[in-house]
Amino acid sequence: MSHALPLPRVRRFSPVLPVVAVVALLALPAGPGGRGGAGPADAVSALAVGYCAVRLLRERRRPLSRTAAVVVGLPVVGLAVAAMGASPPSTGIIGMGRYLQVFVLVPAAVLLLVRDRADFRLLAWSFVALAGWQGAVGVHQYATGTGASYQSQDIRAVGTFGSQDVMGMATVVSFGLVCALGLALGRGPVRQRAAAAGCAVLLLLPLALSFSRGAWIATAVTCAAQLVLAGLRRALKAGAAVVAAGVVLVGGFGVGTAMLQERISSITQVADAPDQSVTDRYTMWAAAVDMWREQPLTGVGLKGFPEHRDAHASLALSSGSDTDGAGAGFRRQPLLSPHNMYLLVLAEQGLVGLLALAGSWLALLVCALRRLAAARRGGPGLDCALIACGLLVWQLTDFLYADIGGPSTVLTAVCFGLVAWGALAGDAGGEARAR
Repeated sequence: MSHALPLPRVRRFSPVLPVVAVVALLALPAGPGGRGGAGPADAVSALAVGYCAVRLLRERRRPLSRTAAVVVGLPVVGLAVAAMGASPPSTGIIGMGRYLQVFVLVPAAVLLLVRDRADFRLLAWSFVALAGWQGAVGVHQYATGTGASYQSQDIRAVGTFGSQDVMGMATVVSFGLVCALGLALGRGPVRQRAAAAGCAVLLLLPLALSFSRGAWIATAVTCAAQLVLAGLRRALKAGAAVVAAGVVLVGGFGVGTAMLQERISSITQVADAPDQSVTDRYTMWAAAVDMWREQPLTGVGLKGFPEHRDAHASLALSSGSDTDGAGAGFRRQPLLSPHNMYLLVLAEQGLVGLLALAGSWLALLVCALRRLAAARRGGPGLDCALIACGLLVWQLTDFLYADIGGPSTVLTAVCFGLVAWGALAGDAGGEARAR
């Protein structure tokens, strides 16, 4: 029997396979160590960037157009200024490397390696598959009491990320749900859209069991935006399906436990009666603003927040957060960031860094919405446009109460690459072919 058939498929997807490998490696259990350390997925992301550079040299083509280079490379301005102001300089170099990986190098590599919408959809489905795996592990943890500690019970679903990164599984599942909803709202084959819709509904369960208020809010905002952008008729149908799924999950499977209901109600109590985690967050936000006032243009330097925190934080700040369960022992985790990406950048990079980084994101959002408008008028790739807009909206919303750190951060970098392709595909050095 001839084996010639699979070979063209391998060659067909070969440019984007290193990026798929980055996503796949996040299915492995997180190794021991501190929060934010580099893992196998980070190493493969560096290899993917190198692979992209080698392809460009071999093909002798221009890497990016002027527009794409400016939009993707804009954060470098603030990073360079903030790195020079870091103390010691080695800390600034390390911090700059991390920021470049997440917001410049990996997104640029994804933008160049994704050749057309078929590659884009392959990556989107890899996100859904990873979310399904992590979600299944999380549901098992909740059902068997082997998850991270939550209110003295080991029931919090964290997937393979462990108690050191309780946001990891919630982030992965949210990305997968956004991708699945975008695929379901597109104009693809009926069976593909039905499968994507089913995956989106199933991912609601592990997302609920993550007990992550930030991920819930970001996902609700994003899904609502996707439904509105897809059109009123699709929005009504999908909304009815989500309501039905919620009734089944809460009523049929008993997911609406007292703890989950309490966690949901606590979202509206963050101002009136905040718990200690919310108080810590408010305190660190105030500390970040105070740092910015001290150095308004350039900030205190990359990775400078932990060093300057105690000098600017009030006595309301606790010594750290407790983590336990999911195969790890009790640990007191220090609070080393304000858990708000915008305030973190403002404190460490000042107005220069925030305007550069936020300017890049705003440009991506405007370009992505323009592509979405063209797709809605009858153009190809409605699902890709909805996914690109959705991932960016989710990330920008989540950054209001989260920042980069942990093994799942590399997935954020891949997301920005997908967003960049969805917004700037026609502006990349090669041609983006519609399929």
